[in-house]
Amino acid sequence: MTDDSEGDGAWASLFSGGKDSSWALYRALEDGLNVTRLVTVHPSDDSYMYHVPATNLASLAAESIGIDLLEIDPDDFGAAAATDSAAQGDAELEPLEAALGELPSLTGVTAGAVESEFQTSRIEAMCDRLGIDLYAPLWQRDPVTLAEEMLDAGFEILIVQVAAAGLDESWLGRRLDADALDELLALSERYGVHPLGEGGEFETLVVDGPHMARPIELEWERVWEGSRGHLRVTDAWLG
Repeated sequence: MTDDSEGDGAWASLFSGGKDSSWALYRALEDGLNVTRLVTVHPSDDSYMYHVPATNLASLAAESIGIDLLEIDPDDFGAAAATDSAAQGDAELEPLEAALGELPSLTGVTAGAVESEFQTSRIEAMCDRLGIDLYAPLWQRDPVTLAEEMLDAGFEILIVQVAAAGLDESWLGRRLDADALDELLALSERYGVHPLGEGGEFETLVVDGPHMARPIELEWERVWEGSRGHLRVTDAWLG
């Protein structure tokens, strides 16, 4: 794994539209990597390997960023019924690996992994099989520092799903700003909520940032299911 690769080769960015993959992309562009393709996997249901919420908005993000998007629509992974997590994670990577293998002159991929050894080890192994590099600038960084860096850079981050004690319906549709980060740190002390939602406590969508020419505008409604919930986006466009 590398976090400072250089060169003129073509890079692909594993991209969901959420804050972590968006930050990895932004850092790659800032470091001069030639990112020529965003790659989004659209799980039809639960997934061990991929961000699930609002990936259908990746095409708007790609248009704003100005980089071509490769979209992968695999069959249902069957994650909810999986009994072997290792085998499930390996199986979920297969359509991504096949798609990346078709990209010409690929030097490497960017990934927004922070702490998940389960996901990162599999992405590293995939890169080894493909003979490409992995750029993972968030890997094992302090999560609070990362969040502060995202906000300082001008990322506008919307919380689109929550699933953790302490995160109630009011968090849906909330911007992840300095005040929200302070509250998340308090919730981390009390309930163990990860400041970046690394354990799936919350999921996000980056609606604007310095790498985007136009913001993503949304109309949405909250869907609450007792202890967890998500935003149902009813309309989306570039401002």
